[in-house]
Amino acid sequence: MSESLWFLKRCPLFARLTAAESERLESRSRSRAYGKGDVIYVPSDAGESVLLLVRGRVKIVSVLPDGRASTLALIEPGELFGELALVDDAPRQELAEAASPCRVLAIPRNELIAVADRHPGLALTALKLIGYRLRRVENRLKGLLFRSSRERTVAFLVEYAERYGSEGVRSPVLRLSHHDLANLLGTSRETVTLTLGRLKKDGLIEQTRGRITITDWPRLVREARLGRDAIPLAHTKPKVVP
Repeated sequence: MSESLWFLKRCPLFARLTAAESERLESRSRSRAYGKGDVIYVPSDAGESVLLLVRGRVKIVSVLPDGRASTLALIEPGELFGELALVDDAPRQELAEAASPCRVLAIPRNELIAVADRHPGLALTALKLIGYRLRRVENRLKGLLFRSSRERTVAFLVEYAERYGSEGVRSPVLRLSHHDLANLLGTSRETVTLTLGRLKKDGLIEQTRGRITITDWPRLVREARLGRDAIPLAHTKPKVVP
């Protein structure tokens, strides 16, 4: 079994496909390798495919007209991106860039639509995936408005560890640089460095180059919950945070 097919069969979106359907989908898809920093697609590119990350890491970036950029999400192996191509064939809205050497499987939109016709549940699963991604962006925007730098950092570390950490591991290890965190949290690298230094001093994390180890998981989770519960209602005047 190829690596691409292995991930395809284990992707929640395609869980109900038969072995033959999965193999057909892989045979109609295009696998391509990218080096770190390579652009996978840019805004205005045609949304002709949904992409499955087989290996490496990809970052999804929003680019403003003045050239400023903000990282919206990091994609890990086994995850889909560019999934709005399932909704329509409108041009891409964001930029996708290889954050490390990676391999991507591009699944043609017309093939996915044909599969969805045979498996109505696939369309519902795709809508849930899109809704989940939108909710994450919404929560991030709320964090920018109402949370301090520490609260945003703690909340993200917990969310990231819960999504990608191994179940039962007492000290989750996250492969995140200060630059990655700054882009994801909408703050400066200097602020992230100071915040992580304080978390380390408080005994919540340890740091090595490009890695963050959570050393007191229960306390970090408690702090994240307190920060989440402290977010005011929409009509409340937001506080100014660094």
